[in-house]
Amino acid sequence: MTVANVRSVIARRDFSKSARRLSWGVVDQAVSSASNFALSLYVAREFGPRVFGAFSLTFITFTVILNASRGAATDPLMVRYSGATGGRWREATAAASGTATIVGTVAGVGCVVVGLLLPQPIGPALIALGVLLPGLMVQDSFRFAFFAIGRPRSALLNDLVWTVLLLLALVVVHKVGHQGDTIGVVLCLVAFGGTASVAALFGLYQSRVIPRPSRVSGWLRENRQLSPRYLVENVSSTGAAQIRYSVLGGVAGLASVGYLRGAEILMGPFLVVLSGVSQVSVPEASRVLRRNPRRLPHFCALLGGAQALGALAWGAVLLLILPLGPGQLLLKDVWAPAAQLVLPVTLSVCAASILTAVTAGLRATGAAQRSLRAQLTFASAYLLLGVCGAILFGVQGVAWSGVLAISLGVVVSSLQLRAALADHHRSTQAMI
Repeated sequence: MTVANVRSVIARRDFSKSARRLSWGVVDQAVSSASNFALSLYVAREFGPRVFGAFSLTFITFTVILNASRGAATDPLMVRYSGATGGRWREATAAASGTATIVGTVAGVGCVVVGLLLPQPIGPALIALGVLLPGLMVQDSFRFAFFAIGRPRSALLNDLVWTVLLLLALVVVHKVGHQGDTIGVVLCLVAFGGTASVAALFGLYQSRVIPRPSRVSGWLRENRQLSPRYLVENVSSTGAAQIRYSVLGGVAGLASVGYLRGAEILMGPFLVVLSGVSQVSVPEASRVLRRNPRRLPHFCALLGGAQALGALAWGAVLLLILPLGPGQLLLKDVWAPAAQLVLPVTLSVCAASILTAVTAGLRATGAAQRSLRAQLTFASAYLLLGVCGAILFGVQGVAWSGVLAISLGVVVSSLQLRAALADHHRSTQAMI
């Protein structure tokens, strides 16, 4: 067998392994997103647009904090400890999950304080979220730790436990009933965070690792080139989304927030694919970079293009099928206004599919400064265009501004990835 044939066989085997790992990520995210989708759908159907808008603002707050935890704790774990085994992985996981615990605790206290100052229904919802944030952060940290070590089945099992418990809890909430929309939303959030805390305890059993908050300073010091930048990078995008939604709620009312979120959760089945691939794409991109840096742009293009086509196909299904009756059946009063937002939301997800793939490649290079620069440019455009769109055109302006901002993010991130690979090539040549 010639050298070329050997390389071809190795490349096919590497691609097959990568595909299997990506598939596990999609399956795991499908299970995880099923619980989020069920929760959002239940609130939208039970409580109507205004209360669903308040719930959506609370859930976006959770997303901002989750991304902060990932930036400080699990993103560096994924970049630097992918493939690590034994004691090295356990030490890193203990420090990363300990960091996630601290993030959840500090942010939880902040949510409780802010919730005490805000009116119903959003105030009590924030208090409920704040109390349960530590368990939510720890559960998420174990998911990524399992992916880093190459144990996607463990992440899947943990999310499966959480999803089953949450669905059972929602059934109990529905059967028992509640007095008033505010109490109902609080009970739903308690079910969400409480079952996540149980899954976090199960993660301790699976990993045989106990979170060590005392290692936070050491972890941040060890990853000082990555954690601060990833933290700012993650929070900038979700923070921009939080402000966009808040401005929209203030200008057009909480119901408008509910309509936009309604259109977004209709993309839920495809977002399962996008989120599932994104949580394992960084370690996969890191492996591609170590094997052959020249293949990284092709990996990102293939990954992003395939996801974008999938998003477009799913959006077409929504536009053709849901107006025939299923949309009203799923979302009730939220459906009619949400239907007008399906097209821009679909195009936004297409652009986001490409952006996440390029971002994975950029993070794999370890060029945190370039990654941060690209993310801050995107987040600034996302925030500025979104706020202007909300003020000038209401919910339609927010939806279409997202398409433009994310497309700009793709261009900027692609240019930064090209520059990062050039830097990587020069540093490699200098070492030879």
